[in-house]
Amino acid sequence: MNGIAVLVAAALAFGLVALAILLWSLGSGQYDDPDGDALRILIDDADD
Repeated sequence: MNGIAVLVAAALAFGLVALAILLWSLGSGQYDDPDGDALRILIDDADD
């Protein structure tokens, strides 16, 4: 029973850390221009 408590606590801690990283990335502007990134791969840059 003690092992389950450790696993539950570890899972909760991992989830909170993942949530904190997600909120930080949203706040820092990581997802501001998803269309520009998707279309950038279609640009044909001919390096002659």
